[in-house]
Amino acid sequence: MSLDRNRLYSILAIACTAGYIWLFYGLHVNQPKKKHVEVCFIKHFTNIPCPSCGSTRSVISLTKGHFKEALEINPLGYIIAIIMLLAPLWMIIDIANKRETLFEFYRKIEHCLNRPQYAIALILAVVIIWILNILKGL
Repeated sequence: MSLDRNRLYSILAIACTAGYIWLFYGLHVNQPKKKHVEVCFIKHFTNIPCPSCGSTRSVISLTKGHFKEALEINPLGYIIAIIMLLAPLWMIIDIANKRETLFEFYRKIEHCLNRPQYAIALILAVVIIWILNILKGL
């Protein structure tokens, strides 16, 4: 599924905004002594964590400078944090300069992921993270 520039930027803007709201909630509202809010439908209905379970806690650990802890909770937290930091800035720069560098980057990544060797490697990484999440009992 290939997106056009405006749709990609809209999706990224909405996702980053939702991510920042959820991160704010996790940092300021969700106290450590209270049970964390479970939003994962997979875990809620099957009691099995999904590959992204623990990502919020991982990003929160990164914001506190606990880099090893973030990696142990879920390595996807690093990727999410990078996207949450870079995507909004990149979109603002693109819009201000009337360019499409983020969209071009997205298209290159999409093209790479259409190649089996990259797609299989990515799927394997996600499956490994999923297995580790299950073993950790997230």
